[in-house]
Amino acid sequence: MDQQQTPRPGKPGDESIVCALCRKTAEGPPPTWTCSVENGSRRYFCDDCARANIRAIESRLDSSWW
Repeated sequence: MDQQQTPRPGKPGDESIVCALCRKTAEGPPPTWTCSVENGSRRYFCDDCARANIRAIESRLDSSWW
């Protein structure tokens, strides 16, 4: 399990997802957030962080580069 995601407590969709940059939390899978797989683990980015780094995301640069 990724460090950005808590275990599912009961049913699918009950997970908390945390932005890998600003640590904002969302309940359930937020449809407007960005998901990236870096070094084999999923990382989620909120709308604000994704917008601020869209060129790096489109260039497929790992978030550590941003």
